[in-house]
Amino acid sequence: MSEQRINGQIRVPKVLLVGPAGEQVGVVRVEDALRLAQEADLDLVEVAPGANPPVARLMDYGKYKYEANLKARESRKNQANTVQKEIRMGLKIDKHDYETKRRNVEKFLAGGDKVKVMVRFRGREQSRPELGTRLLGRMAEDVAELGFVESHPRQDGRTMVMVLGPHKKKAQAKAEARKRKSDAEKAAQRGKDAAANSDDAS
Repeated sequence: MSEQRINGQIRVPKVLLVGPAGEQVGVVRVEDALRLAQEADLDLVEVAPGANPPVARLMDYGKYKYEANLKARESRKNQANTVQKEIRMGLKIDKHDYETKRRNVEKFLAGGDKVKVMVRFRGREQSRPELGTRLLGRMAEDVAELGFVESHPRQDGRTMVMVLGPHKKKAQAKAEARKRKSDAEKAAQRGKDAAANSDDAS
């Protein structure tokens, strides 16, 4: 966010003034706009310097900056939270290996992460892309409760790729995991208390 000009830094003769609730006041001289800002105990902030005339708004600049920083931090946090995990399979994967991969995909999706599932073609297998599509389709069906197909299978050389997205956001998945942990701890504590009480009774 580039630094905006406020109050005395605004050096244009006129501005299109927007009130604190977003209402259009109209084109006014900068001196009048500054006076209105002072009377309302607010700042005059240039929000669209490139417009003709520039657009300025009456607002509490300190509060505005604080909220903008908070939003920027929040969106950075959300971006950092969604991780893309990778799972690789061969076209001739055996049943046991497939189950292990499926469990991993489910674990990642349950944790709120995206999963890139890749099928590797060897030798002549490359001429049978429908087998890769079928295998990836089976995986998508098997984990449908936890995730959805975000990008459909597409072949890239010797590899076919599909991306699965989680139904739950990362923050929601974390909150649920914390709740499960605290519920388990409470249940364990209740069990201990009950055991202690029965010892006392005997």
